[in-house]
Amino acid sequence: MERRASPPGQRQASLRTGETPVAPSIAVPVIAVGDRKIVKIKVAWIGKTKEPAIQALTDEYLKRLSRYAGVAGLAFKDEAAILSLATGERQQKKERHKLVLVDLRGKQLSSEELAEFLRREQVNGNPLLFAIGGGDGFSDEARRYAGFTLSLGKMTLPHELARVVLVEQLYRAFTILANHPYHLGH
Repeated sequence: MERRASPPGQRQASLRTGETPVAPSIAVPVIAVGDRKIVKIKVAWIGKTKEPAIQALTDEYLKRLSRYAGVAGLAFKDEAAILSLATGERQQKKERHKLVLVDLRGKQLSSEELAEFLRREQVNGNPLLFAIGGGDGFSDEARRYAGFTLSLGKMTLPHELARVVLVEQLYRAFTILANHPYHLGH
């Protein structure tokens, strides 16, 4: 479930079964940039955040990323809850997402290649669900359902740190597309 700041006079929606609370992210209207549609991105992970510093960094990059995309950070109890979101079962609108698994067995991309991937998805208008698994990784079922599997590199990262790396790289990719000086090409 997305956690966003509620508009004045409205209560925050309650959590659904299998979801754990996350720190609220900033709700930013999705606006087209030029003639391009803004892609909707959800970043999902399994489990509660143990380190406040990790949550602070996640929130900071989600806030920065919200300038370029409709974005939400979500915490789930298990993989089944993530797959349910990807298939649209957890939503009233039944909106399917392109599931992007973050996994060691995925394809490694440079920051520029990730930016190109996001540009293509933006043109296609596909909402994206980036998912970081639990300690055991993802099941074969999740791998079969995934539209793409992304690797952050050959080194093993703690899952919470992988989340920060992912949201920073998503932000960097959008700054590359926007010709923002954040990414200097090194």
